[in-house]
Amino acid sequence: EVQFVESGGGMVQPGGSLRLSCAASGFTFSNYDMAWVRQPPGEGPDWVSGITTDGDSTYYADSVKGRFTIARDNAKNTLFLQMNSLKREDTGLYYCARLKTSWAGGDPDLWRSDYWGRGTQVTVSS
Repeated sequence: EVQFVESGGGMVQPGGSLRLSCAASGFTFSNYDMAWVRQPPGEGPDWVSGITTDGDSTYYADSVKGRFTIARDNAKNTLFLQMNSLKREDTGLYYCARLKTSWAGGDPDLWRSDYWGRGTQVTVSS
């Protein structure tokens, strides 16, 4: 059974940092491109970041470029998202997602996922 367990969320002041982790199980993690999805309160989900199987290519939404860093540890079946200089608009539920489509040159409009975790809440507030 494919499972993801996200952790690392919490409440932080603007300008602060958090590191999200996603522990994957039930499949060969190193065979899949992975992504982080964010769903702000009352809004639909959006792709935040993605990474290829070997970590050589990454994608970042314009809103997080220069502040967030995605990484993976295939030996530990874990996906990470380091979030720095957090802003109020970064508030939301963060999910890790397995991509069932190809990397497609890092174009999230072409991505489709088949499994998500339950998410971890990030709240940026003073």
